[in-house]
Amino acid sequence: MEACQRWIPLESNPKVLNKYVHNLGMDSSWNFVDVYGFDADLLAMVPKPVAAIILLFPDTKELIGEIQTDYPKDLYYTKQTIENACGTVAIVHALANNKNEINFDENKHFKTFLEMTNGLSPEERAKFLEQDNKMGAAHDDCAQEGDTQAPSVDERVKSHFVTFVQFNGTLYELDGRKDAPVVHGTTTPDTFLEDSAEVIKKFISRDPENVNFNVMALVKGGEEQD
Repeated sequence: MEACQRWIPLESNPKVLNKYVHNLGMDSSWNFVDVYGFDADLLAMVPKPVAAIILLFPDTKELIGEIQTDYPKDLYYTKQTIENACGTVAIVHALANNKNEINFDENKHFKTFLEMTNGLSPEERAKFLEQDNKMGAAHDDCAQEGDTQAPSVDERVKSHFVTFVQFNGTLYELDGRKDAPVVHGTTTPDTFLEDSAEVIKKFISRDPENVNFNVMALVKGGEEQD
């Protein structure tokens, strides 16, 4: 049996993620920013439009929402087969599902990655990522850039990244460990941030004393932190 690949975990840090995605060719007018809380005044601080939300949370297999196996074929979803690669998988989900709004440099790798994986199945996309040395190298560079010392590649982390996106009026949670995308009801581009916040509150309510939650939004504008 082929051994499972394992990458160094990423730090949940907008500065780190911005350097990662801009080096891959994402338009520098888009940035990840912290979401500091879910009260109306704190959500109002987040620039709009918001293209995606990335949540880091204490790992659990408990499901919130409903898995939708018959999701739209244009919704980009990939499985995760590389251990500790959930940060990169979350980024891929965020960027790939906003390719019509975000420009990507033709001469940088993410544009090629999108073109090569667009017509593949979720399982085939996961296999492609396993074999994509440029994405692996970009992840490794990003993992070394955090404010804290990077953990060992062999470390088993207890947190997990997932992505929330708005697609055709539906709020989806994209987690490469699940069988398919998870549906969290309806949303709109204008209410996506607030609707995502309500779902994330449910994640937090399962373990309210745990401080290992972090939320970042992919926004147009915002302070460039790379």
